[in-house]
Amino acid sequence: MAEFEIFADSSANLPEHIREKYNIHIISYLMNIDGKDVLCYEEGVAFPEIAKKFYGNMRTGLEAKTSLIGEERFIEAVSPALEAGKDALIITIASGISGTWNQAVNAAKALEERYPERKVYVCDSANASMGQGLLVLYAAKLREKGKTAEETATWVWDNAYRLNSYVTVDDLKYLRRSGRISAATAIAGTLLNIKPLIKADGKEHPQLMVYGKAHGRKKSLAALVEAFDTWVEKPAEQIIAITHADSEEDAKALAETLKASHGVKDVIIEYYDLCTGSHIGPGTVALFFMGKDRRTEAEKKSFLQRAKEVFSRDKS
Repeated sequence: MAEFEIFADSSANLPEHIREKYNIHIISYLMNIDGKDVLCYEEGVAFPEIAKKFYGNMRTGLEAKTSLIGEERFIEAVSPALEAGKDALIITIASGISGTWNQAVNAAKALEERYPERKVYVCDSANASMGQGLLVLYAAKLREKGKTAEETATWVWDNAYRLNSYVTVDDLKYLRRSGRISAATAIAGTLLNIKPLIKADGKEHPQLMVYGKAHGRKKSLAALVEAFDTWVEKPAEQIIAITHADSEEDAKALAETLKASHGVKDVIIEYYDLCTGSHIGPGTVALFFMGKDRRTEAEKKSFLQRAKEVFSRDKS
């Protein structure tokens, strides 16, 4: 039984102490700012400081363009593990959000041809930010318990849609720039102090979708708690994650609410990943937890077929 290494793109948003403790490898996205490519994540660099500055600059007009992680960068990152006689598990951002998923699949094919004795499993997290990150963390815990790469990949495929992601944003202009809402909706929403409510959907290629709205910040944060109560399962027995785009006080208040009266014991709070965060803007607060499967029955059947196709390739 071969040992295996775990890889994730930097959307996974895992705090440094978790990455180090569980030996998780991060492949960073790139942002282009003023014509210069900048890493969204850099090992050994204090992420909260970088993120606070980044979101502060966004408030004063900074714009960043992001790109997917290409096949060659996955090959470069994963090859040393295969050369060392280990298998690999790659967990990516949702395939409906970024083409990074496809690049990882292509890289896995190329790597298995280059290293025919090794296996490279690729999992679609069906999430972003710590929705993806919690799945990566759970995968690392399974590895600690002695599970194989195949067993761990199977668990991720089976549970990705049980990881629920709920988000609220503070300024609608960033959703307008990313094309998720129209310019007219953004203007009207700003005038009326409307805060959109966003969640990861149940599609075969999952995306973040606007599912509702709240009037004002206080009500939008309360809506996150309401979604938690509706969808969570066994809150005291799991890790809850909250990420924020330079809105630390709101994130802490949300955590305290969940601990005080909603059965939560363990919460991770982290600044929101810069790559996906650049599309939703400063002031964003997001909540992630395990709970009910968010797919319809039709969506389950569609995804099951896709999972079989991908997983059979991984094992062939």
